[in-house]
Amino acid sequence: MKMFAVFAVLALFFLLDVSPLLGQEESDPFLWLEEVEDQKALEWVKAKSSATVAELEKHPDYQPLNQKILQVLNSKERIAYPSLIGDYAYNFWQDETHPRGIWRRTLLADYFSATPDWETVLDIDELSRREGEKWAFKGATLLYPAYDLCMVYLSRGGSDAVEMREFDLVKKTFVENGFFVPQAKGSVAWVNRNTLLVSTDFGPASTTTSGYPRIVKIWHRDTPLNGARTLYEGRESDVRAGGGLINTPERQYIVITRRITFFTSWSFVLENEKLVKLDIPDDAQFYGFFKNQMLVHLKSDWAIGGTTLRQGSLISIDYDQFLMGERSFAVIFEPDERSSLEEVATTRNALLLLKLTNVVSELFRYTLQDGRWISEKVAAPDLGSISLAATDHLSDHYFFTFTNYLTPTSLYYVPANGKKIDKVKSLPHFFAGADLLVEQFEVASKDGTKIPYFVVRPKKAKMNGANPTLLNGYGGFEIARRPIYSPTNGLAWLEKGGVYVVANIRGGGEFGPRWHQAALKENRQRAFDDFIAIAEDLIRRKITSPRHLGIQGGSNGGLLVGVAFTQRPDLFNAVICSVPLLDMQRYNKLLAGASWMGEYGNPDLPEEWAFISKYSPYQNLIADKRYPRVFFTTTTRDDRVHPGHARKMAAKMEAQGHPFYYFENTEGGHGSGVTNEQKAKMLTLEYIYLLKMLRTR
Repeated sequence: MKMFAVFAVLALFFLLDVSPLLGQEESDPFLWLEEVEDQKALEWVKAKSSATVAELEKHPDYQPLNQKILQVLNSKERIAYPSLIGDYAYNFWQDETHPRGIWRRTLLADYFSATPDWETVLDIDELSRREGEKWAFKGATLLYPAYDLCMVYLSRGGSDAVEMREFDLVKKTFVENGFFVPQAKGSVAWVNRNTLLVSTDFGPASTTTSGYPRIVKIWHRDTPLNGARTLYEGRESDVRAGGGLINTPERQYIVITRRITFFTSWSFVLENEKLVKLDIPDDAQFYGFFKNQMLVHLKSDWAIGGTTLRQGSLISIDYDQFLMGERSFAVIFEPDERSSLEEVATTRNALLLLKLTNVVSELFRYTLQDGRWISEKVAAPDLGSISLAATDHLSDHYFFTFTNYLTPTSLYYVPANGKKIDKVKSLPHFFAGADLLVEQFEVASKDGTKIPYFVVRPKKAKMNGANPTLLNGYGGFEIARRPIYSPTNGLAWLEKGGVYVVANIRGGGEFGPRWHQAALKENRQRAFDDFIAIAEDLIRRKITSPRHLGIQGGSNGGLLVGVAFTQRPDLFNAVICSVPLLDMQRYNKLLAGASWMGEYGNPDLPEEWAFISKYSPYQNLIADKRYPRVFFTTTTRDDRVHPGHARKMAAKMEAQGHPFYYFENTEGGHGSGVTNEQKAKMLTLEYIYLLKMLRTR
């Protein structure tokens, strides 16, 4: 079980006269485009999307590229990643026969065969046809330890809001008159066969300003949802509140989390029918329990127990002793300047830690012996990215994956004794990588900080400034950009002579909490400066030139490229701006936007709007400037980052006379689509755009 996933959510005052901008919201002529399902807005969306598709589909590479991408997405040679549940390996699978997907399972012993005997548990295509609804599968929560019941999460069109229904895993049918939670952003957890923890929209005043639940209730079978007993109630200004169960061989823990901001929270454990607040720093990440050891990841230094525990460390203490007042924590992991903790998971007798050193993964196995943590490095492949694919806290076997830019992703199995690691499945070489080269460079940003980045290029590429180059970045929410194998990027871009660059800028998690915190709120410009410095370095090295340089980012990365092209339009000739934040004056009023004020700041406070207003792309778009022809993409069903950001930015560019491309998928949630066909269309449009804008031939 990945402990961090249990509680993951679903982080200066300038003396400036901002009065000319404070009235901008009221005079915004494009506010009507924020009405997602408004007929006038949808007609605008359809017109712009149709014009983009009509033009890009004419490119001679469109049809063959679309077919290749769809073949990859539907390939039966893809890895069927397992979830370890009892004696079974579960998997969700989509292909041309099952566009919306099937949730299936096979006995773990059979999973290792070349052709596992998969048993369909739930067919989402059949369910959609039967109910006349475009369902997307969003996972399930299973009853422990019987694993015969679950709550299935179903989303309309891929949105974050889900409908939760009780499902019988033996009969493979929904339970008649079983637990049912109407569509909302929320979650459930099984306490026992007849009891759930529920956080959802319970009606008026039950959600936060971010649109998430703020109330957690205990719900007993055969009672109405509105009759469930309130266990915890957070504040409307919080991000969310939720409940979860941590089941270990030793005991069950019922945990409530109050997410105050995106990066601060309180955690409570239910003890003798009372909630006990864990006395740890608000910005620390509670990772759960292992052998009754409470695991905590520090995001800042903590002076406790007569010592100072360092930022980025993973620490532990016996939970029972902690409740009695003991504060002598053991340090499991302490980072240095170039390393960070990437992931934590548990088996029955081991703690698995993924460390990142210079953006390269290492996997370690920790055991608790006589109260001391003993570690050993797992003999995983080097020089790439490792991810923990599946663990089981009732046994010691587990799966992990390894990949890098040129090495197809492989799935490895580690048996309970840990003595032999087997590669059990691997992707084929979807693109020719033998003639490609991966390099890692670094460049000094505006303030002198050295920023690393990866370059994937043809070995024979001439450093003459003429290489079509795509620079991709994110730089937010402590998310690290690690090397991964992308079949679609390989065949659509690298095989066609393109250079691919990944920026490891501040705001991300490449070097732990400090790297993230360096670009928060009033320091956000640092992330943009880092990205621009990499672009300038690519040009200085003559890897490319502004004529052949494109940039790409989605979500927070969409904000990144939005700022980059408005601040330095001279550097780029193509911009893919996907599901972006762009109107930073109103972002906190749209959908989940308020939850990100810990990252960006509150634009309603004049002292914080003073620094946000300096970079907000929507407010800084100027009529008499020349911009690259941007390609905006979003989805109507995105209920996380409002599609109004992309819509309004495109409309404002049109009003100012700037050309652009625009495509909005009607499904997809905060992504590119629900079915592989939808995803392939979006990807094809983006790569054809890049080929059109950046290639000379």
